[in-house]
Amino acid sequence: MYIKVTETGGRRYAQLVESYRNDAGQPRQRTICTLGRLDAGDDVDKLVASLQRARGLPESTGTSPLEGLKFLASRQAGDVWALAQLWKQLQLDDLASVWRRSKTEFDVLGCLRAMAWNRLSDAQSKLGVLRWLDTVALPSQFALAEMPQHQHLLRAMDVLDDHADALDERLSLLLRPLVDQDLSVVFYDLTTVGIAGESEVAGDVRAHGMAKSGMVERQFMLSLVQTADGLPIAHDVHPGNTAEAKTLLPTIRRLLARFPLKRVVLIADRGLLSLDNLKELDALQEELRAEARDVAVQYILAVPAARYGEFAEDLRQLAARQDAKQTWTAQLSWQEQRLVVAHDPEMAQRRRQHREETLAELIALGQEWSGKLDAQDAGERRRGRPMSDSGAKARFYHAVKEANMAHVIKIDLKGDLFAYEIDEARKAYLEMLDGKLLLVTNTDTPADEVVQRYKSLADIERGFRVLKSDIEIGPVYHRLPRRIRAHALICFVALILYRVMRMRLRAAGREGSPTRWLEELRAIHQQTVQSAAGQMARGLTEITPAQKALFTDLELPAPTPADMSAGAL
Repeated sequence: MYIKVTETGGRRYAQLVESYRNDAGQPRQRTICTLGRLDAGDDVDKLVASLQRARGLPESTGTSPLEGLKFLASRQAGDVWALAQLWKQLQLDDLASVWRRSKTEFDVLGCLRAMAWNRLSDAQSKLGVLRWLDTVALPSQFALAEMPQHQHLLRAMDVLDDHADALDERLSLLLRPLVDQDLSVVFYDLTTVGIAGESEVAGDVRAHGMAKSGMVERQFMLSLVQTADGLPIAHDVHPGNTAEAKTLLPTIRRLLARFPLKRVVLIADRGLLSLDNLKELDALQEELRAEARDVAVQYILAVPAARYGEFAEDLRQLAARQDAKQTWTAQLSWQEQRLVVAHDPEMAQRRRQHREETLAELIALGQEWSGKLDAQDAGERRRGRPMSDSGAKARFYHAVKEANMAHVIKIDLKGDLFAYEIDEARKAYLEMLDGKLLLVTNTDTPADEVVQRYKSLADIERGFRVLKSDIEIGPVYHRLPRRIRAHALICFVALILYRVMRMRLRAAGREGSPTRWLEELRAIHQQTVQSAAGQMARGLTEITPAQKALFTDLELPAPTPADMSAGAL
């Protein structure tokens, strides 16, 4: 049987119709009964209501079963789920063992999770973390017993700093399975993080110093150690005016204490090369031998450009024997160390072209002003104030300084007349240095491989960019040193999650940053609905095939409605 709709006199009726076969075996239909009119509130609606009462079900109040359905809340769930599952796989909940014996009446671990996940989901201030928690659905396993307050987040940061050394050691233990214990190539570098506010407190790590932007700013310095795979394994906070070279040895000592490495190949940028550092690294190697520790400490350090002059004659001889249009590497002996020299013709061409263009602009400017001065001397009058030789010298000097060409364009500041000259010898010397990279190493690695390893240091710079852009480590508004250190630790933990995701995505052959893919997972929401009868239901938006494939590449399970809590609580 089935329902047949007929229309008579402009009205629609529902009839119950039966299909049957006649004596000849032919299919036929016959009307059993007419159920009534289909207009709203008419016979059919009354019949449906009667049947619902007979079943003990609430009566329908409209023609559509969805009428009266309310969508009460929608919380983002997919990205938080992925971060929580990765946190679980890395066993980061074990960090709580560090402060478990301390007397805390609030959920320190829950606060740490929330602050770390927020850096990757929607980085905000600590007050912003509380607003963010109102917009997300946490996995049931990581649900908070009660919503934290702002003071709880700040007090949790104090707990983290109180146990900072123990936390670093525990974190090192958790990361050991991801580190090659026999041969570990580690990259070390520092960056500056801006600070807001001008107050001063005891033990302040905020200080004025030269920022990476080239400006003098109030800041603190953050050092970072990562493996060749891009996994960050150590960090430290230094006052904003700390000399980079002084941070190297303490970091290496802590690294050797926390990881049972057989060999360490340290790769660091130009600011970390000093004769004292080289001597201390050699002394550290002797200490390890005296302690019967079979650990080789090796390094690849870049020579600062300001010190290239020490090798000018050697570089000239090398350059004379090589084809400047080809890539080449060579090595020299310096201070009983290997000095690896690499030449990049494309980089050399770019620098030379930029220098020539800058020089041409400055020379044109100088000639223009010389012409004006000569015209004035010849009695020619022009609108505006007349130009003086001293004024032209001052303006031209500042233009040359701003263009960083004072070592090539020499201005006669002592003479009465505006005059300058091009130092052709200095220009030729700079052209000879164009495209050159100088590296000091005590390894026996082939020169080409030394250069390639150093160039991999660019990945740690990308890590700093992630900290500053995706994780938004700065500017920092905290005033107390302990809060600044705790903030850096939270961002460091977030960076670990980010880099492990990146490692897995690369292994799966997937292009794009973890931030991009977390945005795709963020489209998975937990929806809360209420029926007209007051019944509540929660579920997840349908997970697309692309999102399922992404979870597979991340080596994480996909969520189900039963896995999610009712929001943040």
